[in-house]
Amino acid sequence: MAKIPKKTAEQKKRALELYEELLEHYPNPRCELNHRNPFELLIATILSAQCTDVRVNKVTPDLFEAYPTPEAMSQAQLEDLEELVRSTGFYRNKAKSLKESSTTIVEEFDGEVPQTMSQLLTLRGAARKTANVVLGNAFGKNEGVVVDTHVKRLSNRFGLTKEKKNTNKIERDLMGLFPQETWTNLSHLFIHHGRNACKARISEPPDHPVCIKYGKNCECWKMRGQADAEE
Repeated sequence: MAKIPKKTAEQKKRALELYEELLEHYPNPRCELNHRNPFELLIATILSAQCTDVRVNKVTPDLFEAYPTPEAMSQAQLEDLEELVRSTGFYRNKAKSLKESSTTIVEEFDGEVPQTMSQLLTLRGAARKTANVVLGNAFGKNEGVVVDTHVKRLSNRFGLTKEKKNTNKIERDLMGLFPQETWTNLSHLFIHHGRNACKARISEPPDHPVCIKYGKNCECWKMRGQADAEE
């Protein structure tokens, strides 16, 4: 990964204050993909691409009952995997990822989900986002920040990055602003806030205190200012 950009003490102070305020509103940040072990989290995260966590959580109980281990999943018929994960979308490609990543785990890592970024990235379907999810939530390793659609949106609305699309650049900006020990929980907090308050579609000025305090440069604040002027 490219070098983490340097941030000023003032920028870091603001970021930490934002983190602490989000933590007050969402005191139990956690991964919302149901899992009992690193393998289940890896598979659930691969399935979550272009799919909601709610849908994945409906699919994985039957999937893990049929194929509870990397060994079992590596031996599964693709057609059977496709049928089990069909409702998550892109099911043919996802089924191949599940089978091939499981095979790699068995053949290269003695049946255990690897615990390093470089090793996880060798698994089919496991890009940096997936690796960050597994490392942070299964192994307690803050190697980076998960940048999903919510994190990308809030990072811009809170003025934490000027990058609109490149998730790697957004991640590096966040890594430069927030203490490393907060990286895993940071993404959970942004996701919780994005789902509950700072949604993609804005139909009315937001009234959440975090949005009002930290989102003054985003379209949310502009909408609030227009609404106040009309009253």
